[in-house]
Amino acid sequence: MKTKKKIQQKPVVEEVVETKDKKNNFLVLHNDEVHTFDYVIQALMDICEHDLEQAEQCTYIVHYKGKCDVKKGSLSLLKPLRHKFIEIGLHATID
Repeated sequence: MKTKKKIQQKPVVEEVVETKDKKNNFLVLHNDEVHTFDYVIQALMDICEHDLEQAEQCTYIVHYKGKCDVKKGSLSLLKPLRHKFIEIGLHATID
């Protein structure tokens, strides 16, 4: 009588792959000496959907610190928002 060979199963290994479209990218608005506070506040409300208080706070941070993270999310979310800032003359980057 032949003995049955046990088939050894390979352990399942889950691999975590970080992609460039991760959720913890930041849209950063940079200071300039051209636009008014009201202009930047309105832009933040229109583009990032900030309420008035949040838009005002971000604008003051940009003014005094030189830049401010104004939105967090994936690249696919942030790229169109950055483009909108650039279209209206504001400098924004994604970090």
